Amino acid sequence: MKIYDAVVIGAGVTGCAVARELSRYNGSFLTLERTPDVCEGTSKANSAIIHAGFDAQPGTLKARMNVRGNKMMDRLSKELDIPFKRIGALVTCLREEDLPQLKELFDRGIENGVEGLSLLTGDEARAVEPNLTDDVCGALSAETSGVVCPFELTLGLGESAAINGVEFSFDTRVTGLRREGEYWLIETEKGDIPAKTVVNAAGVYAGELHNMVCEDKLNIIPRKGEYCLLDKTAGGHVSRTVFQLPGKLGKGVLVSPTVHGNLLVGPTAVDVEDPEAANTTAEGLKEVAEKSGWAVKDVPMRQVITSFMGLRAHEEGDDFILGESADGFFDAAGIESPGLTSAPAIGEYLGGLIAEKLSLEQKESFEPMRRGVPRVAEMPIGERAVLIEKDPRYGNIICRCEEVSEGEILDAVHSVLGAKTLDGVKRRTRAGMGRCQAGFCSPRVMEILSRELGLDMTEIRKSGKDSQIVLEKTRKEAHGDGA
Repeated sequence: MKIYDAVVIGAGVTGCAVARELSRYNGSFLTLERTPDVCEGTSKANSAIIHAGFDAQPGTLKARMNVRGNKMMDRLSKELDIPFKRIGALVTCLREEDLPQLKELFDRGIENGVEGLSLLTGDEARAVEPNLTDDVCGALSAETSGVVCPFELTLGLGESAAINGVEFSFDTRVTGLRREGEYWLIETEKGDIPAKTVVNAAGVYAGELHNMVCEDKLNIIPRKGEYCLLDKTAGGHVSRTVFQLPGKLGKGVLVSPTVHGNLLVGPTAVDVEDPEAANTTAEGLKEVAEKSGWAVKDVPMRQVITSFMGLRAHEEGDDFILGESADGFFDAAGIESPGLTSAPAIGEYLGGLIAEKLSLEQKESFEPMRRGVPRVAEMPIGERAVLIEKDPRYGNIICRCEEVSEGEILDAVHSVLGAKTLDGVKRRTRAGMGRCQAGFCSPRVMEILSRELGLDMTEIRKSGKDSQIVLEKTRKEAHGDGA
């Protein structure tokens, strides 16, 4: 039986970041994921913000990882071939009596080492963001804040890890952990896996894994947030991310351009018990629409093309839990906002700790560059023509809203961690993310998945095991008992 140097549990953005850092070293590494793909949990549904680092309390792991992760993004976006824009952010204050809190955020950011911070009056803020409401009486400007695609960041990290030798096992649920002599034995539905070290990057399930092996128990609370995504015609309503002063449950409802040109509004913040919760609510979406209008006027909510819900893994101590919690067992738990920003730094930190513990040597053959699926619609006309002449399938448009071709979908299916579901194709190519929300292209994408993966149409899933799209019917069910 193969004994791994390290097994990472969870293929979200944190797990993939740890896996990529481990792949810099000579060793044997495996990432386990309970779903069919990377980026199926918390990482797929969030605000997509690269935070500047002014919000976290000085001296916390959140503050340290946030600021470091933010600084890593320019290099990472080039290495991983992912879209990233430093658009800046404004934290708006709506009451004169709350202006001291804005100054506290500024001072906290300076102590955390955040660059590009300044305090603005209400008029100064409206001068740079004309659609701010008249209620805005001041703002904190953070020039280093940015936006990224959380799907592509997670995919980029995961694919880079795989290119550099990390194995991935999907649809593999961890059911137990126990110590066997010098090794951990990871119990899964597919059998036991021995490892010298284990990384717990299981998101909302991280508390369960931690509590299997550690005397000091963690309580990870799933915190639900609902969002509305608006059409690209609304993407220019603001040019920066507009926050409101943070409260007890987070940074409040934000309004932000996305890296792909849409407008994002949300989230709510409600603690729930179910770590599998996925539903939006009329009450939640009404709250998003109402509270977004406190700082930004005339948000064009009639241009909403979809709504979604995400869960954050909140830990009662309100800080990241990082490091060796038991001999050879490393936690990456309680990773809520700014987890997306912090993930590269968390990967760097934990990867270094594990390499030091196991005395791993850096490999000379590490390949930092990864190339994603080409974006044909964004190519110069001449470059696009050359590509289509070489392979006409890049000229066969499958998704009209986002102008995604058959060639791009084939690249997504046959990439190093290839797409196996409709959502997997969507996250890699944006097919189905446009105004019609896959109403036109889903059947065509399903046909491609069926053909390329050798699957019957009844085997094609939207995402997980229970998301079958085409249901198999018996003759009686189809035609009635008298057929």
